[in-house]
Amino acid sequence: MKTSTRLPYRQIRARFDRDTVLVYQAYGAAIAKPALAKGRFVAPFSWRRMTWIKPSFLWLMGRSNWATKSGQENILGIRITRTGFERALSLGCLTMFDPDIHTREADWRHGFENASVHVQWDPERSLRGRKLPHRSLQLGLGSQIIEQFTEEWIVSIEDLTPLAKRIRSACLAGNERRAKSWLPPEKEYVASVETRRRLGISGG
Repeated sequence: MKTSTRLPYRQIRARFDRDTVLVYQAYGAAIAKPALAKGRFVAPFSWRRMTWIKPSFLWLMGRSNWATKSGQENILGIRITRTGFERALSLGCLTMFDPDIHTREADWRHGFENASVHVQWDPERSLRGRKLPHRSLQLGLGSQIIEQFTEEWIVSIEDLTPLAKRIRSACLAGNERRAKSWLPPEKEYVASVETRRRLGISGG
């Protein structure tokens, strides 16, 4: 994945095909192992709290410290339908007021408090975990929509923990070229004009 500072400040980058989009989550074994065995989320996964999905592999690696943080030792690659991903984007509300996007703060706050999907733009990460000047998308799925995510959108769940550990080992050994060659390829995901405007996506 390119990490050039010339990338747009806010851009959705993901691994996707005509029908699906790959997003990532990190969990402890209690949630991850049953999900991998069943191909879907089951208890003790909670349908009552917001769950965050991320299309950037490196962002999640920075967050989980390459699957070494407590409760984030298992990296899941969750392939969801593009229909579901688009629905999440269409329902998304930024977690912060932006005067370049929102007319009035009161209107943004009302939308935020009632939104079923929250959207954050966090600094993208380099292979070594350095914060980069461009942003990476996070989608927070609220309790109103989590069941759709778990029961309708998910196509498959893959254990990417071995991949994360292999890349980390290559980095620690000083072989960044090999590590980069193993990164999941990500490219720009072009959202609708309305979504780009509402979520402040650069360009388009």
